[in-house]
Amino acid sequence: MEFVMPAFACIIVVFGLIKRVPVFDIFLKGAKEGMQILYNIAPTIIGLVFAVDLLRSSGAIDAICNFIEPVADYLGFPKEIVPMVLLRPVSGSGSTALLTSLYEQCGPDSFAGRVTSVLAGSSETTFYAIAMYFGCIKVKKIRHTLFAAIIADITAAVMSVITVRLYFGIS
Repeated sequence: MEFVMPAFACIIVVFGLIKRVPVFDIFLKGAKEGMQILYNIAPTIIGLVFAVDLLRSSGAIDAICNFIEPVADYLGFPKEIVPMVLLRPVSGSGSTALLTSLYEQCGPDSFAGRVTSVLAGSSETTFYAIAMYFGCIKVKKIRHTLFAAIIADITAAVMSVITVRLYFGIS
C-alpha cells in the first residue's frame, strides 16, 4: 500500500512529460500559489486557534455548558454532549478530544456516546471552515453564511439525538 502515492506521482510526471508540459515549472508555480494562500489565511487561523484556547482556558466553555445543561436535559439531550455541541463548530481537534473523553466517561455504546459519535460524523468545524474559505479569497463580509452554518450545526445536534433514539429504540 505504501507504493500508491509514489506511483501516483510518477504517473503524473510521466503523463506531463508525454504531453510536453514543463512539469517542474508547473510544480513550482503550484507551490508558490500554495505559500501565498497560506500567507493569506494564517492570521485568521492563528486568531481562531487563540480564541478557542482562550475560551477553554478561561472556563467560559464550562460556564456556558453549565448554563445550557438544564435546558438540554429538559429537551431530552444528554447533558454530556453539550460541550461537544458548543466546541464542534469551532475546533476539530478539541471536539475529538471531547469525544474521546466522553467515550472514557460514559462508554461508546451509551446514549451520550452514540449521539456524540453521530454528531461528530455529521457536523462541520463551521468557524474553521468559514475562516479558511473566506480568508483564502479575502472576503470580509460573509453575509448569511454564519447564520446558515449555525442553523446547520443546531440541526445536526437535534438530528443526532433523534437519529440515535429512532435507530436504537431509546425513548
